[in-house]
Amino acid sequence: MRGRDEVRGGGRSTTIVIVVVVLVLLAFAAWYFLIRDDAPDAVSLDAAIEDVQGDSDNADGTALAGSGGSTSAADLTGEWTVDTESGDFDFDSATGSFVGFRIDEELSGIGSTTAVGRTGDVDGSLTVDGDQITTVDMEVNMDSLTTDESRRDGRARDALKTSEYPTATFALTDPITLPADAVDGDAVSIQANGDLTVAGVTQPVIFDVDAQLVNDTMVIVATTDVLLSDFDIAAPSAPIVLSVADEATVEMQLLMVRG
Repeated sequence: MRGRDEVRGGGRSTTIVIVVVVLVLLAFAAWYFLIRDDAPDAVSLDAAIEDVQGDSDNADGTALAGSGGSTSAADLTGEWTVDTESGDFDFDSATGSFVGFRIDEELSGIGSTTAVGRTGDVDGSLTVDGDQITTVDMEVNMDSLTTDESRRDGRARDALKTSEYPTATFALTDPITLPADAVDGDAVSIQANGDLTVAGVTQPVIFDVDAQLVNDTMVIVATTDVLLSDFDIAAPSAPIVLSVADEATVEMQLLMVRG
């Protein structure tokens, strides 16, 4: 009897060990394929300029191509539109224009991660008059939004109500006076006040903007923090998601050329 009990006990122990190993492997697989935090870097003017310049010998970005000197306000005056031809858009090589979001979440058994969603389907224009940006109008197709994990895509679009409101927009409400450095081709930091419309709700926002003229391209990166609740957006949910922050960062990388 003792021998049988020992065999049964040994069998139960082996089963428990196998179950534990399987659970560990499943947890690792879920982390690796679904929720590991390999989110792309936040937008950066330096990175965007590097992509635009490529192997160009003109690495300082201080002049329009072929101008042979510094620019002037007259050189900037006019309409600039989003360049949809230059660069590529994907999460491995986002070298073109795109708009997206970043948001922190807490996952069961994993901890804190950052979810990122982006789309390269962006269009729009800005107008420069002398030393002022007088208009900015941007339009984004949110229905083409993808995230750093494809299994999140559907939930993210549902949360943003893209089937009902496929388009997000930003419109400048106050003119922006450009620093003198802008017309010299140097990097500048400015703020853009405007109305952001997402999921059918419009809220005033202030974007922190870094920009520089590189050859014939106006390179712009911009970020602003928003609250999902201000736009009546409910955070996506899943069994493994313990919490999602209400605050999210909206980010843009825009390559603008003369219209």
